[in-house]
This record gives sequence, C-alpha cells and structure tokens, in this order.
Amino acid sequence: MAGALFLRGGDTLFGRYWGCSEQFANLHFEMCYYQAIDYCIANQLQRFESGAQGEHKISRGFSPKRTWSAHWIKDASFHKAVHDFLIRERQVVDRYIGLLTQHAPYKRMSP
Repeated sequence: MAGALFLRGGDTLFGRYWGCSEQFANLHFEMCYYQAIDYCIANQLQRFESGAQGEHKISRGFSPKRTWSAHWIKDASFHKAVHDFLIRERQVVDRYIGLLTQHAPYKRMSP
C-alpha cells in the first residue's frame, strides 16, 4: 500500500521518494521519517537527510536548508532563461528559509 526509497551513504541516510496507493492518517510521516530515524539509530548513522521541500518537516525536528542540483542544458537561450530564473528563485528561497528558521524546533546557540 505504500513505500519509501532511501539511499545510504557513509554515515548518512538520504530520504528521496515515497508513494502510496491508499491514504491513511500519518502514513507519510511513519514511512518517511519515523522508520528512517529508527533505522539511523539502529545502524548508528550520524545523519538523516529527509529530502527537499515540506514545511511540515519543521514540526518533526527538521530545520530548513538550501539544497542544490546539477543540470546540463544544451540550448544556450534556454540555459540563460533557467539561469536567470534560478538567480531570482534563490533570493526568494533564502528569504523563506529565514522565515521558517524562526519556527525551528531547536534554539540557536550564540558562538
């Protein structure tokens, strides 16, 4: 009825995709977070990266972070259009991360 894909590398478990054929309350969180956290603890992994997107992750202990990806776009004009968009999007995302960080579940310690 549901499944989640995780990738393990070194001391980190990376959450990436999930899907279900039926909707059940909290199934997403059980499959994508709670089971993964249990796995990390049982296997002494140092980190769990829960993947990009999702304001709902804040209430489950995950703070927002910028992510990145790499793409090659052959067409020069399309490459420029995407590049220009990403410059603008980065500014919006950075502002949004700042806003969400105010609601993070952990206190920020002064250096």
